[in-house]
Amino acid sequence: MPKPQRRIPKANAMIVAPQPEAANAGAEVLRNGGNAMDAVLACALVQGVVDPLMAGIGGFGIMHVYDPKSKQQVVWSALGGCPGEAMEGMWEDRYLGETSDGFGFILRDFVNECGATSVSPPPILDLFSRAHSRFGRWNWADLFAPAIDAASSGWLLRPHVYTVFTQNERRFGRMNYGEKLAITEGGRKLYIDENGDLRKPGSLIKNPDLARTLDLIAREGADVFYRGSLGKHIVADIRKNGGILSEADLRDCVTEETGPLDILYRGRRVSTVPAPGGGLYLAQALRLMEQFDPVALGHNSPEYIRLLAEVMKTATRDKDTRVADPRFVPVPTEELLSDTYAEQCAEFIRKGGIVDTARSGHLESKHTTHVSCVDSDGMVVSMTHTLGNPSGFVVEDTGMVMNGSMSTYDPRPGHPHSIAPGKRRTSSMCPSIVFEDDNPVMTLGAPGATWIGPGVLQVTMNVLDWGMNIQEAIMAPRMVATSNIIDISNRISKSTEQGVRDLGYEVRRTHVSYAFSGVHGITMWPESGIEGGADPQRDGMAVGVA
Repeated sequence: MPKPQRRIPKANAMIVAPQPEAANAGAEVLRNGGNAMDAVLACALVQGVVDPLMAGIGGFGIMHVYDPKSKQQVVWSALGGCPGEAMEGMWEDRYLGETSDGFGFILRDFVNECGATSVSPPPILDLFSRAHSRFGRWNWADLFAPAIDAASSGWLLRPHVYTVFTQNERRFGRMNYGEKLAITEGGRKLYIDENGDLRKPGSLIKNPDLARTLDLIAREGADVFYRGSLGKHIVADIRKNGGILSEADLRDCVTEETGPLDILYRGRRVSTVPAPGGGLYLAQALRLMEQFDPVALGHNSPEYIRLLAEVMKTATRDKDTRVADPRFVPVPTEELLSDTYAEQCAEFIRKGGIVDTARSGHLESKHTTHVSCVDSDGMVVSMTHTLGNPSGFVVEDTGMVMNGSMSTYDPRPGHPHSIAPGKRRTSSMCPSIVFEDDNPVMTLGAPGATWIGPGVLQVTMNVLDWGMNIQEAIMAPRMVATSNIIDISNRISKSTEQGVRDLGYEVRRTHVSYAFSGVHGITMWPESGIEGGADPQRDGMAVGVA
């Protein structure tokens, strides 16, 4: 009997995202004549509704675009900055230490991560507006319709969203997200039930205030947020509650346009995002990995895991100590990507050297999301966006949760990441596109804070070194090393774990089967066509459009 034939038509376009509602919204745009930019923007707006702690119009992000007409790339960095009234030592007397997982700083009363005091200017809508003006095909207002419908008609609270709501952040020194959602009347009304508990999976969440807010932006454009009545209302409510965001901060909240950061890896061009985005970590890790033959070691063998760990620790060390906002701190990009430096670091690893990255290890922050899309014309759009460590502050009568970006700035003066007016936060976000002979063949990105780089690195290698398809590459067990401890997926065998220990490493096994960032991607190989992959640890999916 012959093998059954595939009867599902091959996709001419594809969108991937961690939320099924958002991915389907983007796919509908593609089916109805929209291009990749239209689909990504519609998807992103829905993401802000159905994953309210992951992303939203109160947040920030990075977008990477390939335009097939001009064969050019654009990177938009919408990372915001400290409010203009912020001062370097304003919270120095509140400093209690770093969080035990390395994701932020512990301050008395949680002023840097919770409520109005933790909010920084949110540039994501400015990014959306600029991207739509340059590349969009649909009418601006029409892009908001799926998100407005999700907010007004309601969405079902998914298990992953509930996990985020209820996870124990106190163990690391941060406030729990359920506690944050209860600090404002708007948050309590939306996410707390009549018994004072967080709403459970399967609950229908309706947010009519957010629907009205999105409708206003759809009709009047992003200016109403940055220079109009909505912005004035946001600032007034934040300042009434002790924050320092000003109308001038919103007016000055602009997106930076740059070119990509490119390197060659195994004969293909990996194009990612420059600092203060997280692409330099990925580029440096790949430059270093090219000094080795990982395939000779065997996939996820103890020796392979050891090599990955030392490469990750090298890039982590340099990211922590040498990478910040280039407008405030010189970033030695050329040096970190040079042949000389790669060879020097590789020689240290070959001789059995162990890079010292002394910290407890960066456990995953889940409060970010991603979307990638390829359309039938060959346009590629990849965007990672987030609320950072969300503040939980729901602006009165708007339904929108604001970012808590001040949590990642060092409250101590004199450090690369110290507070300064207008200084942008550094980010691990690295939406990337891989080219072969100047044609895009893969796009990928991930949420996951400091685990974004290690996750994207391994999936990139799984495709380019190991020949996996994108879904296989994403589902393969991963590990991370952002400290002197190597964290491994629960699907890596006990014998392999012991082999890594025998090489002299402390190993920590996670209870999670699919761990360490949530990579989503699309490949466009000429031989196989467009294929998508979604990380099983999230709720999302890849949707193809024939």
